[in-house]
Amino acid sequence: MKTRIFDPTRREVLAGIGLGVGASAAGLIAGGAVPLVTAQLALQARPATLALRPDQPPTPVWELAAVSHLGDVRLKRGDRCEVVFRNDLPVPLAPVWYGLNGPAAADPLRGRAPTAPAATETSIISVPNAGTLLADFRLFEDGLKQPARPLPIIAAETNPVAVDRDVVLLIEEWRLRPDGTALPPGRNPKDTSALYTINGRTSFELSASANERLRLRFINGSQRSVLAIKLESHEIQMVALDGQPAEPFPARNGALVLAPGARADAFVDTATSAPFLLHDGKEAHQVGRLTVSGKLERRAPLLPPQPLPPNELPDRLDLRSALRFDVALGAPDAGWIRPANFSTSSAPAFRAKAGRTAVLALKNPAAVTTVFHLHGHHFRLLDKLDDGWKPYWLDTLAIEPGQTQRIAFEASGPGRWLIESVLTDWAAPRLVRWYWVE
Repeated sequence: MKTRIFDPTRREVLAGIGLGVGASAAGLIAGGAVPLVTAQLALQARPATLALRPDQPPTPVWELAAVSHLGDVRLKRGDRCEVVFRNDLPVPLAPVWYGLNGPAAADPLRGRAPTAPAATETSIISVPNAGTLLADFRLFEDGLKQPARPLPIIAAETNPVAVDRDVVLLIEEWRLRPDGTALPPGRNPKDTSALYTINGRTSFELSASANERLRLRFINGSQRSVLAIKLESHEIQMVALDGQPAEPFPARNGALVLAPGARADAFVDTATSAPFLLHDGKEAHQVGRLTVSGKLERRAPLLPPQPLPPNELPDRLDLRSALRFDVALGAPDAGWIRPANFSTSSAPAFRAKAGRTAVLALKNPAAVTTVFHLHGHHFRLLDKLDDGWKPYWLDTLAIEPGQTQRIAFEASGPGRWLIESVLTDWAAPRLVRWYWVE
């Protein structure tokens, strides 16, 4: 008897979601205490291709795709979302969410096994904050046979934001072999060349009229590189970092600098046609273009950008009575381990009582820049003297060689949470530890 490999169509996956929602509703009717599901999301891990070189066949890749949505995936702040995940790739996988604060039942390394090949699993996630999120497979990169594309997720504000358009710009890096195939991260990139795309295209085109206000959600979906991107001849007003609102401020020299996995929302008032330029620390690359034609007439001129609605993070952090911990990133004697070998039976990097402020001194002992990511919470980057902090929240931070950066956050989400450390070197392994909020 042959086993039928289920290759679901969009309709079949949506039908599966319908069954899940029906079950949730039935639990409520039966008197259960399960909160109502307000959104559904069908995700699929599947093979795909990208046209990265005109003189080569399409490049095989793996991707996390939202088969329940046409266009961008948009949820709303406050949603309780039922996620049906189908794994049509030959290795166990699960989506890993970046930017979600508070309890997240979908975390695959803290007790929930990844989904087996040709299997489907359902989970529930809560979306407490508005912002730009990211879901991907980077914690499973040791087992990837192809580089995997992440999936941007928009958690919309309760009330509409005053912009003419809201555009996601997913920046990705590739290491291409001479035959046009792509090398997964964590492998030696010898004999490969670097290439960058926006939204899967080597030459991204964005059309607009003059005098439009665009909300551009820049996402560094690369796996190892800190990247700077700018739109020539335009001022970029930053309004959110890593999914959390910030007091609007102009990007320094008109460029956004993003660590791998970092996100930045910016307002841009269109003026003239201009290229998108990306700098990888070695040279600049034109990766796209804004083409402006015509003009949008308004009854009143555009006002300066206003702050986005807050996400109820604390206004102040109690640094005086904070718990303080030293964390050496990636140090082999400090408990860092590859995700495939992770277990919460290992010693935590630190423990904090719920409601307390935690200050981490993050030291990078390596000879290259190291990227740190904190799951479950956002943090403030402290000033050098610990007498204040930068006026924005982050969940991802690049730390230069030999440097120490101090961060602070309120440990508001009880549970066991991951921290990540990875060198900005394509061959370097991704490493994890965990921390405990009691």
